[in-house]
Amino acid sequence: MSTLPPEGPAFDPLSILAALEAHGVAYVLIGAFAATIHGSPLATADADITPARDEANLHRLSEALRAMGARVWAAGEPQGLAFDCSGEALARADIWNLVTDHGRVDISFAPAGTRGYDDLVVDAAQFDIAGVAVRVASLADVIRSKEAAGREKDRAALPILRRLLDELRRRDAQGGR
Repeated sequence: MSTLPPEGPAFDPLSILAALEAHGVAYVLIGAFAATIHGSPLATADADITPARDEANLHRLSEALRAMGARVWAAGEPQGLAFDCSGEALARADIWNLVTDHGRVDISFAPAGTRGYDDLVVDAAQFDIAGVAVRVASLADVIRSKEAAGREKDRAALPILRRLLDELRRRDAQGGR
């Protein structure tokens, strides 16, 4: 059983990514953390992922979540709430907001504006982050999802992300200079 500090665990994204890799979970990193990897200056305190929804992958995801001491995140409950994180249980919901020994992990099987893993993996880029292989949603897909979600925090981030995407496209057009 995991023991989290009373204020909740500090965000340790490398440990989250390493646990997912160690269990062979097929997923795409999405959201603000994905944007940060592409160069966004916006900060985040969680890792958002879209995993493949096949039975074998859900089993691997379940094992990774158990290894990380995952619990359902709830306002006012920094320790989180125990839940059945079996593959079968994970398949019953489209979104899971979790807290782990390494910080927050949000799972979205079908992020706003997308059709999920099979859609996002097409344009995802492979990054090596401190020795961990990570598929990261394209910045265009992150923007597409944030536009569709329409939350205030997403609308606030969009101008910065669009400028970054324009800059990256100009750099690519000039041969990566």
